[in-house]
Amino acid sequence: MHIEPGVVDAAKIGLSYATAAGAGAFGLYQLAAASREKGLPSVALRSLIGTLGTLVFFELMPHFAVGVSEVHFILGSTLFLILGAGPAALGLALGLLAQGMFMAPIDLPQYGMNLTTLLVPLFALHALARKIIAPGTAYVDLKYSQALALSTAYQGGVVAWVAFWAIYGSGFGAENLANVASFGAAYMLVVIVEPLADLAVLAGAKSLRGLKGSAFVTPRLYNAA
Repeated sequence: MHIEPGVVDAAKIGLSYATAAGAGAFGLYQLAAASREKGLPSVALRSLIGTLGTLVFFELMPHFAVGVSEVHFILGSTLFLILGAGPAALGLALGLLAQGMFMAPIDLPQYGMNLTTLLVPLFALHALARKIIAPGTAYVDLKYSQALALSTAYQGGVVAWVAFWAIYGSGFGAENLANVASFGAAYMLVVIVEPLADLAVLAGAKSLRGLKGSAFVTPRLYNAA
């Protein structure tokens, strides 16, 4: 989902700072809510786990350039289900920043766009989870259909934002639209994998009941809302 350098030039890149600031502000709101629920040490620990996870997803898992961006196995819904919205958001933000600073400095000018692309779908996923997961259901008891819906919402949001940045930066030319379409088609293949990853991680968590009540996971993982 990394926007390639040059897709949005310097004259237009200011919009990404505004969208990233808005996403970051909402992320801070989610972090504050998580701190009230479980305490700051738990939020800090879960955010660290999210940061390390993001770096692993970006750097060690398969990724390849397609069209206007790169296809990554971000596993955003997995981070959300295990860590909660606020820590997952901070983990994604810090992981993305660390990658840019230490491994791919060429991506730093696009940080605002890439941050928006990761976080806004995460918050949409959070809203969807409230609608499709019954209050009496812990995350470890999710069905495949629910995991698929969450993954599809997240990955679809990522594709939509990448398409927006590409068209905003380079217009509606045939070549640009073809590149957007090829990226979208390739990226949605992740939807096949991510629900299985979600369920595998949730099954592992279900067998590790010792994590219940710990600082490592969101309380909703084991407890009904």
